[in-house]
Amino acid sequence: MAKRDYYEILGVSKSATAEEIKKAYRKVAMQFHPDRNPGDKDAEERFKEAAEAYEVLSDVDKKAKYDRYGHAAFGPGTGGGNYGGGMNMDDIFSQFGDIFGDDIFGNFFGGGGGRGGARTGRPRGARGSNLRVKLKLTFEEIAKGVNKNIKVKKYVSCNVCTGTGAKDKNGIQTCGTCGGNGQVRKVTNTFLGQMQTVTTCPNCNGEGSVVTAKCGNCKGEGRVFGEETVSIDIPAGVQEGMQLSLGARGNAGERGGASGDLIILIEEEPNKDLQRDGLNVAFELHLTFPEAVFGTQIEVPTIDGRAKIKIPPGTQSGKIFRLKGKGFPEVNGYNKGDQLIHVNVWTPQAVSDEEHAMLEKLGQSPNFQPQPGKNEKSFFDKVKEVFS
Repeated sequence: MAKRDYYEILGVSKSATAEEIKKAYRKVAMQFHPDRNPGDKDAEERFKEAAEAYEVLSDVDKKAKYDRYGHAAFGPGTGGGNYGGGMNMDDIFSQFGDIFGDDIFGNFFGGGGGRGGARTGRPRGARGSNLRVKLKLTFEEIAKGVNKNIKVKKYVSCNVCTGTGAKDKNGIQTCGTCGGNGQVRKVTNTFLGQMQTVTTCPNCNGEGSVVTAKCGNCKGEGRVFGEETVSIDIPAGVQEGMQLSLGARGNAGERGGASGDLIILIEEEPNKDLQRDGLNVAFELHLTFPEAVFGTQIEVPTIDGRAKIKIPPGTQSGKIFRLKGKGFPEVNGYNKGDQLIHVNVWTPQAVSDEEHAMLEKLGQSPNFQPQPGKNEKSFFDKVKEVFS
């Protein structure tokens, strides 16, 4: 099923401010919150869908890419977020929990017995940061799509403590300040009655537990700096500057916290023969004067190899031939560009005395006098034809 527009999901326009986007997400998330819709799978999916939309639209860089390329900006099947593809609720609350946890209306989702209370007792640390890496691709790789294995230097989960940060299972204790909930509640008397507020526990930073005996390998962080080989499926048709997002493949979080994202920035390796213009490919073909006069058959490079084209007799300099469908495919689409071959008739810059005499004689012939016909298109007509 096609992914819905992120702005439509949150019910905001493209000109919405960051605060308006946040308020809209909060409204939609509350409407479809699992605690308010127990057992409703459709509501759960709408909740995840809203989280994915907010994850993109609340990030300046991701929002700019989405505004330009739509869902294609983040690769097939990934959207721009991490939640439409099977991430669980804890991952959403881990990243956006502040939108729900500090609700001024108190225990909105039900007395601490629902997810609103239970989720804060997670033994998870801070989320890892996102990573950005540049990936250079050849024209051939872009045209067909490619799988790349790249080595990424980043924080990875500690294999000694399996990410807990503790020396052993006895090295973690329930936080005594919040009782393992990760939050502390405060009741204030006002003229309207009692008002309850919830804040992150200052002792455990919302994790619900504290490390009393640190792992010697990671010094209690639950992660160490290392290297990981990441497999990336690049869709056909990507362009210079496009970003692909791999959820949870960035830096590992502290003490079991969710990993950040890995952002792949696409770069195009220059091709010695071809130039790219959107979905189209351009090639400058240089012909000798006899080839232009008599016509010829010649091979030209394409992104799929080499192709033979027929040059008709009397071909003029500036003529543009089109190889239909020999350009780049559209990302996640069905359109395909063309290869445009621009003819340049090569004019010698130095000639011998014998060649000079021959050319002078030919120049006096009526056939060598410029005689543009009515069917000859102007330069501007050719440009219009190419880009129409």
